[in-house]
Amino acid sequence: MNKTASTLIIPVESQVREMDAKLLLSCVAAERGFPVIMGSRAFIHFKVDAIPRGVYLAKSMRKLSIRMFSILRKLGHEIVAWDEEGLLREPDQEYYRWRLSPYTVAQVSHLIAWGEDDAQALRNYPDYPGTPIHITGNPRIDMMRKELRDYYQPQVNEIRERFGDFVLVNTNFSKVNHFFPELSPLKKILEAEKSEKVNQFDTAWGRHKLQLFESFQMMLPELCRALPDLTVVVRPHPAENHAPWLAVAKRCNNIRVVNDGSVLPWLMASKVLIANSCTTQVEAAVLDRPTVSYQPVASENIDHQLPNAVSHQTFSLDELCSKAVAIVRGDLGPLDYGVRRARLNQHIAALDGRLAADRIIDVLETAAYHEKQPPTSSMPNYLSGWIRNRMRTAKKHVNMRRPGHRNNLAYHTHRWPDISVDEVERRIARLGNMLDRFKNIRVTRHSKHIFRITG
Repeated sequence: MNKTASTLIIPVESQVREMDAKLLLSCVAAERGFPVIMGSRAFIHFKVDAIPRGVYLAKSMRKLSIRMFSILRKLGHEIVAWDEEGLLREPDQEYYRWRLSPYTVAQVSHLIAWGEDDAQALRNYPDYPGTPIHITGNPRIDMMRKELRDYYQPQVNEIRERFGDFVLVNTNFSKVNHFFPELSPLKKILEAEKSEKVNQFDTAWGRHKLQLFESFQMMLPELCRALPDLTVVVRPHPAENHAPWLAVAKRCNNIRVVNDGSVLPWLMASKVLIANSCTTQVEAAVLDRPTVSYQPVASENIDHQLPNAVSHQTFSLDELCSKAVAIVRGDLGPLDYGVRRARLNQHIAALDGRLAADRIIDVLETAAYHEKQPPTSSMPNYLSGWIRNRMRTAKKHVNMRRPGHRNNLAYHTHRWPDISVDEVERRIARLGNMLDRFKNIRVTRHSKHIFRITG
């Protein structure tokens, strides 16, 4: 470890979705001399005023991050960012309104892009300040590449032992079926619609998602009847309420509702994935797994086109069941590889060659973060950042005890279950075995839900 290097601060919001990929990135960084702090995003924010000056790797640049970005900069940290949702986007005007803020984008020193399509959207942002954009790909895709797929084989074997042959139905309806119903954006959209203070796209989007949510609930019993000898595993989005799916499961003997671990071993273990406008369809395509896009209602303006383009598309319940049965029987496989790859190339870099994780650390080394820390913040700025973060932390701790609040501790635990140092070390050992790397990586607990990773 280089003692003069910037600390790389890697927050994780959803453990099952992001942690393995960010653990890979942490190991690559530590191997190349960076001290790394990785863990729960919420708890890293609580401690960020006590972390040595370094580079904070942000996963979004929304308006909600304005306060935290301001605190980070006042404390002397620099910010490198990608948009975790940048792979699948709304039309540019709506994407910019939902996912970017002129203030947050202006605080970022380097922008990381999934691929050329994502990079072009960032360049076209009306308030783009000229920040360097680096097309590196994303470590989440690294975890799907052939050299790392065996990382998940123990989980794949365990899943198959539990469920045998099964169909995976992945849902992404957190916006209309939130873990805490009061936080559902649909509720706000419908309230705004009553007062005539509503964006027309938001209204159309909300109603479209609600129709799909209802259609998926109606679809499941029919799918169960079409495949009576298989289990249908419903895997809700990490931010979703499981209650509606459990209600459907009570009426069907072969439905199971689960949300254990990363989705990747579930994709690898399943016979077929069924979803709609979902990142998991892209992940299945990268993993060479068959996927069916169920589109009982369709909108060219609202549906994400990439997941549909790499899936077998179906527009009716009969068509869906027919395709699923054909795949289970072995009469139909994934969409043709050449077709999939051509469609993926524009959106995802580092599908082969050097890992996205290595390419991201290249960016940090080129910026000389491995040699020195960012400049010291002035004392008034630092004190302002420290005080603001202490006040923010105190408020967040109060909110964690408020039922139904988006900072509620139960919701945090749902997204970030406790994990031991031993388990983190086991995961690093598996990554190292796959890549023949990371033999000198060390893990210690920094504080609650946060780890220090060094080389």
